[in-house]
This record gives sequence, C-alpha cells and structure tokens, in this order.
Amino acid sequence: MSEKVVFITGAARGLGAAIAERFLQDGYRVLAFDINEDNLRQTFVRWSAEGRVMTYTGDVCSRDNIQEAVDKTLTQWGCINVLANVAGIAMEEKFLDINPEDWQQIIDVNLTGIFNVAQIIARQMAKQSSGGVIINMSSKNGINSEVKYAHYNASKAGVILLTKTMAVELAGYNIRVNAVAPGYIVTPLSLEMDQPEFVNYYCNKLIPLGRVGYPKEVAGVFSFLASDDASFITGHTLIVDGGQLSHDGRLLGSYIS
Repeated sequence: MSEKVVFITGAARGLGAAIAERFLQDGYRVLAFDINEDNLRQTFVRWSAEGRVMTYTGDVCSRDNIQEAVDKTLTQWGCINVLANVAGIAMEEKFLDINPEDWQQIIDVNLTGIFNVAQIIARQMAKQSSGGVIINMSSKNGINSEVKYAHYNASKAGVILLTKTMAVELAGYNIRVNAVAPGYIVTPLSLEMDQPEFVNYYCNKLIPLGRVGYPKEVAGVFSFLASDDASFITGHTLIVDGGQLSHDGRLLGSYIS
C-alpha cells in the first residue's frame, strides 16, 4: 500500500480521525481535510507520521477549497486512489421546530458536501488508469428514521441513493463507490449530545449486541471497502450497527423472563 493515497474529509476527530489512523496503519499516504484548524493540528501531531500526512483546512461546501486540496495532493503524490468522504454534522431538533437555516446547513454539509468532494475527486480518478475507490459516509438514519433528526435523516438517505447512482455511472472508469452506514458509535459529537442514561437505554433496548460501536470498527470497514478484497463490491451500503436495523425493537431479554 506504500504508493497509495487516500483523501479523507472530516479527518480532525471522531470517525474521520480513526479512519485516517487506520489507513496510515495500512501504509497509505493521507491528505487530511477538515474545517477545524485547531483540531486538525492537534490530531496531526498525535499521528507522528511526518512525510505520510498532509493537512488542509477547508470546507466541503467550498468547491474552491476542495480543488486546492486536491491540487496539493496531486502535486505532492501524483494521484488519489481512495476517497473517504466522511465530513458531516448533526443536530437534534423536533420536526416542527426545525428552522430553514438549520435544515439548509445539514443538507449543505452532509449531502451537498459529499457531492462536491466526490465529484471533484471522481473527475481526477477518471483520468487515472487505475481508477479509484470512493467511500461515502451515510448512517443507519438514512435507512430507518430517528425522531428529532428529520434533516439529518434526509441528508443521509440522500447519500445512499447518490452512492448507488455514482457507482453505476463511474463503473466504466474503474471507480468503485460504496457507502458505510454506522449505527450508534461513540464519538466526540455523540458525547457532546447524549447523556449516559440515554446511551445505556439505547444499548440495552435497541442494539442486539448490547453495546455501542467504536470508531475503529467503522475504520476497519472503510479499510476493507478500499482493499482488493472488496474489488467486486460497488453500489453497496454496508451497515455497522450491532444488529439494530435487523429487528423490530423488541429484544429477547426485554420481554421473556
């Protein structure tokens, strides 16, 4: 993997940082893209991977930022083999209380941002004889709804159908496109939003495996989808949710003594 290059958005913390760390372990060179300069700097220092990581502070809503980061990557390393399209935001609001500004912000980052990065990098991959791999971050919320997340749910559902369309249109360029749909994963964002009582209830009542997921478990899925082991997989959304979407909300131990 020493010659391969991965471009990762949302790389400064949480899932994006874990995915970057996994690709570094796999031997990739990493362009770490994030809007938060301080978080990105702190994470870069922690990686201790000078020469194999470049950072770019930018916004996935800015096509100019994305293009500059792509050009920086190509100037340094000559190609982009994998895109881990991770950057996203969430907020908890009842449907009747959502204001248009909040709705637009979620759609702009989670859906239009995914489109912006994917299109610009796919255009580069289409020029490469080796093609490439694009992995978009969706969510189990893009498959089954969750109350108080109408805007987030809609954005992540859009990512899934965007992924399928991209996979069909880009197959002729030897570009595979898949999505990953995590369930409840402990991240800095989830820790900011959720109380421990809620997390305990969620695990005990909704997740068959009885626990939350961890960023490294999602990072492993990204690594697999980027690898040759997944060379015949495209247009797929891989769910990583501890079995949550496999049942109707009733767990065996909760109603049988």
